[in-house]
Amino acid sequence: MKRPGPLLTLLAGLLLAVFMLTLNATTGTKNASSSSQEASPSATPQVSPPPTGAPPSSSPPPPSKSAPPNADYAGRTDDNASAVAVSLRGGKAIAYFCDGRSKESWLKGDVKDDGTMKLTGKNGAELNGTLKDGSSIRGTVDLGGQRYAFTADKAVKPSGLYRATATVRGAKLDGGWIVLPGGKQVGILDRDGKPAAAPTIDPESSTVTVDGQTLTASPVTP
Repeated sequence: MKRPGPLLTLLAGLLLAVFMLTLNATTGTKNASSSSQEASPSATPQVSPPPTGAPPSSSPPPPSKSAPPNADYAGRTDDNASAVAVSLRGGKAIAYFCDGRSKESWLKGDVKDDGTMKLTGKNGAELNGTLKDGSSIRGTVDLGGQRYAFTADKAVKPSGLYRATATVRGAKLDGGWIVLPGGKQVGILDRDGKPAAAPTIDPESSTVTVDGQTLTASPVTP
C-alpha cells in the first residue's frame, strides 16, 4: 500500500485549520483574557452617606391653653352661714366672703389656665378654689382660724358682687354685697371700722340709701 504524499498531508492540515476557525467564529468562543475583563466590575458603586440631621417631626405642637373666660360666681358656704362671690376677668380674680353680720374679707389673686386659684386678703385670709367646667367654683376660705367650704355657681345679673364707698356726714362708709341667684342678698356696711348688716340694694338700679343719702353700688371686677 502506498503512503499519502506530502501534498495530501499538507492539504488535510489546511482543511482542519479552516474548519476550526469556522467553528470558533460560529460558537462565539472567547479567550481567557477577554472573559476576565468582562467579569470584573467597570466601576465601584457609590454609597449614599447617612443623613446628618434628624427628620422633621410630623406631630403638631400641643394646643396652648387659654385663661378661663370672664364671669361672675356667687354662692354659699356648706354650713349656709356665709356667702362667697368671685369675679373673674382676664386671668385675675377678686372675691368677697361675708356672713352678713360682722365677718367679711376681700381677696384677690391670679387664676391659672387649669382653673385653679389662690386668692389672699388681709390678716392672712386665703381662698383656694377650682373652676368646674366654667359653671361653678368649688373651694375653701380660711379666715380667723376657721375654714369654710363653699360652692359658687355662675351668676347672671343682677346676681353677683357689688361694692359702694363714700363719706357721709363725716363717716367713712364701705359696703359690700353679694346678690345670690334667686335675689337674696348678703352684705356688710362698715362705718368707720365698725361692721354691721348692710341695707338692701335695689338690684335694678344698684342704689342703696344710707343715713338718708342714696349711694350707688357698682359691680366689682378685678
